[in-house]
Amino acid sequence: MYKIEKKPFGFKLTFGDTIERDEMERWANDSKKTLITRSGKFGVLVDMRTLKPLKPEVQAVMVEGQKEYKLKGMERSAVAVPSAVVALQFKRLAQESGIYQWERYIDASKSEDWEKTAESWIVNAKDPDK
Repeated sequence: MYKIEKKPFGFKLTFGDTIERDEMERWANDSKKTLITRSGKFGVLVDMRTLKPLKPEVQAVMVEGQKEYKLKGMERSAVAVPSAVVALQFKRLAQESGIYQWERYIDASKSEDWEKTAESWIVNAKDPDK
């Protein structure tokens, strides 16, 4: 399951449960269509609290999608993750796609106000890791 929502700061992406390659390809295509009209810098909040680890072939599609967001103006992103395993997987993917230095990971299981923390990074560059 995935969802793309427009927000004042840019976009909120939600990924949940198990995502197979065909569904991730639909997300990548929907993202391209959504980003066509986007200009200027924006932020992305990613809610992955219920996402299961991705298979390698699905990861490759995610990397290409991440690159597209960066290419179109993504300045910062914050990712809410359910576990250290998922955080590690997405840190590696962010390194592959070249967005790692602009992305922060928030363990949603340890933070009740994860969304506020994420938006603070996206909008005000308040680093949750410091």
